[in-house]
Amino acid sequence: MDSGGVMESVAYIAIAIILYFLSDWILDRVERSVGRRFEYRTLIFFGLLLGLTLLVFAAIRQFTDLV
Repeated sequence: MDSGGVMESVAYIAIAIILYFLSDWILDRVERSVGRRFEYRTLIFFGLLLGLTLLVFAAIRQFTDLV
């Protein structure tokens, strides 16, 4: 693996970590506004994380294809 591939992998891992904490923060804010914890919190968190990940990684792919 060349240094560009390593840097790309590190960038994707960093973005994934950020999205993980962002998803948790968003879910916590929604739960606070409702005033209770959701029964299926784990599934909601997974859906939120998956959706954000697909959107961000698709945007990254679009941007890198343009460059």
